[in-house]
Amino acid sequence: MRRSRLFCSLLLVAAAGLSTAGAQSAAADRGSPSARHAKPIALDQVIPAPASVKPGKDPYTIGHRTQIRVPGASGEVRRVAGYLADVLRPSTGYPLPVTGKDGRDGIVLRLGGKDAKALGAEGYRLTSTRHAVTITAARPAGLFHGVQTLRQLLPPSVEKRSERHGPWKVAGGTISDTPRYGYRGGMIDVSRHFFTVDQLKRYIDQLALYKYNKLHLHLTDDQGWRLQINSWPRLATYGGSTQVGGGPGGYYTKAQYREILRYAASRYLEVIPEIDTPGHTQAALASYAKLNCNGVAPPIYTGVEVGFSSLCVPKKVTYEFLDDVFREVAALTPGPYLHIGGDEAYSTSHADYMTFMNKAQPLVTKHKKRVIGWHQMTAVTPAKGAAVQYWGYDKTPAKEREQVAAAARKGAGLILSPADRSYLDMKYTKDTKLGKAWAGYVEVQRSYDWDPATYLKGVPQKSIMGVEAPIWTETLSTDQHLDYMTFPRLPGIAELGWSPRSTHDWDTYKHRLASQAPRWEAMGFDYYRSPQVPWRK
Repeated sequence: MRRSRLFCSLLLVAAAGLSTAGAQSAAADRGSPSARHAKPIALDQVIPAPASVKPGKDPYTIGHRTQIRVPGASGEVRRVAGYLADVLRPSTGYPLPVTGKDGRDGIVLRLGGKDAKALGAEGYRLTSTRHAVTITAARPAGLFHGVQTLRQLLPPSVEKRSERHGPWKVAGGTISDTPRYGYRGGMIDVSRHFFTVDQLKRYIDQLALYKYNKLHLHLTDDQGWRLQINSWPRLATYGGSTQVGGGPGGYYTKAQYREILRYAASRYLEVIPEIDTPGHTQAALASYAKLNCNGVAPPIYTGVEVGFSSLCVPKKVTYEFLDDVFREVAALTPGPYLHIGGDEAYSTSHADYMTFMNKAQPLVTKHKKRVIGWHQMTAVTPAKGAAVQYWGYDKTPAKEREQVAAAARKGAGLILSPADRSYLDMKYTKDTKLGKAWAGYVEVQRSYDWDPATYLKGVPQKSIMGVEAPIWTETLSTDQHLDYMTFPRLPGIAELGWSPRSTHDWDTYKHRLASQAPRWEAMGFDYYRSPQVPWRK
């Protein structure tokens, strides 16, 4: 009898506990005292800094009844809504159904409407009231960027993949936001060290979080050829068989490359493939003897030196090879650009370099792509519609800088990625164990505190396409390595590409940057604890 009574008592206690928990959950949805008094993140605290912020009154609280509305939307907008739901569901525990029904409550993703055209291809407007959060855009890319802002307006624990306590409040007010530059790129070198498809997807997600829209893949170099080419199969199977230090290397099949393209497109990043020429070509030269002037294939290379390799400029087969490679890469890649490298060709004579570039560029345009090359390509006349990517630094001679500016004045587009500002593989300080320091040490403030509009003298503003943050991988081989060198510098380059110049201020930015750290921790990203940033303890 005592056991029976005890069992009944336990059942009553358990039932009371469940009832209390249910009441607390319901109270949180209705707005319990703790929920009402939790202070939401201010609209102007996100990165990149929005173009315009107008604070409002009451915040919106995401609750169990919240729906994600996509009234009259296309499949693409529904996919953006599904992406948002996938981000929010694990941490909030809420169902967050996606519905095509219109309404004045919930999270609303709206394409078109009043004044939407003024937002351009990537801009958005986010309005938060007590009843709803509405993201409006002219194009789906704008909705996606607005979703990234919404993520940052929620507590960092929203990024966890398991249920967490709220409240999930979005500050009241309106953000109207459009990018400063149309090109905001991140480059990753998969040649020095090979990174798998899943690792690239992880990096794509990191870029997307800060509204990057280009993924530049450095696919070929002395240490490895990373893309399957059917007409020259040994490029991948032999040229891709190693990496720095002699590891196993690897390459992407065409199906895997298409998957990278698909995933990048789902995050509104356009892939720009780079086939580096005429230098940085040891992997190709080792794969095919006939590409060498002496007809002898050198050994595959696993070191980190540069400038010693070159395609054979006088040989006809060199251009047959390039034509085949560019044709296959162009056929795979939907974006308009194909990057042909052109840097550090120290073993190619100036005359041969000029000859080579004047023959290589037309092979790109033949296959309906526009040329991008590192800024040394300005030694020749860039092809019509071409862009040059500047990677110089403080020690770059004035003559070389002026050569780039002259090409811009003649119509070439300009992408800015100065090595001593935006190269994410540069050491932070002399004590940084990873990375290199040939361009100097690049602390967080130095990486952020420059203006693309005035960086190179004599460049017309209309020629500046935007910025890029490259990460070279001589010393980087894991996700943790990439994280540590990427964060906290990646968000700063994103802000230079997206935000108006008027928002640029290190003293305020460093506090916004510090507030990102709990979000990175929630997402499992490592980062460098720079003493220049007032990290929260």
